[in-house]
Amino acid sequence: MALEKAMIIVMAGPKQERVEVLFNPTEYSLESSNKFSWQSIPGSSQPIAQFVSGEATTLSMELFFDSYEKSEDVRKYTMKIVGLLNVDKDLHAPPLCKFIWGSLSFQGVVEKISQRYTMFNHSGKPVRAKLNVSFKSAKSVKEQLQEIPRQSADRTKQRTVKQGDQLWQIAAEEYEDAALWRAIARANGIADPRRLEPGTVIKIPRLYG
Repeated sequence: MALEKAMIIVMAGPKQERVEVLFNPTEYSLESSNKFSWQSIPGSSQPIAQFVSGEATTLSMELFFDSYEKSEDVRKYTMKIVGLLNVDKDLHAPPLCKFIWGSLSFQGVVEKISQRYTMFNHSGKPVRAKLNVSFKSAKSVKEQLQEIPRQSADRTKQRTVKQGDQLWQIAAEEYEDAALWRAIARANGIADPRRLEPGTVIKIPRLYG
């Protein structure tokens, strides 16, 4: 019976891309936590814990790569994984990924990668490597839209930019389509959609009618 191979599915836009994992990990770890605010009370022997929110789950593993027998630069394979940290030109954020192996199906973004190259050929090119990869659980725009109330986009309105806001996220919330961020950029004369000043009031233009 053939060994089932682990895979990473990149969910960037309408197309899905599969990234090759040469060897299955020998183990993986899942870390979950909650965030609390600790309030000191005069006269109390210990602070009172107030629950704030749950934290996103982290999936961590070590991936092994070996291209010695093929006499190939192993970075041909490792950089496909490292590239998942790069910002997608349409989303202005790294792409959402799904790591699938057996019964494990973990959706999130690649948060951190450390690279270690351990063997080299006669010309100095690396042919063996280990990557320590961490994924942080995250939901797609569509999934987030199903969980939050939305307002109609049939008329122009205003919205105050909050810390961390991205134009594609605003478009997804207002229009149910992240690709419509350009309509907001044009309406507000925004030249660089990656730089939004918190506290700025922007117009959400009418789309129809």
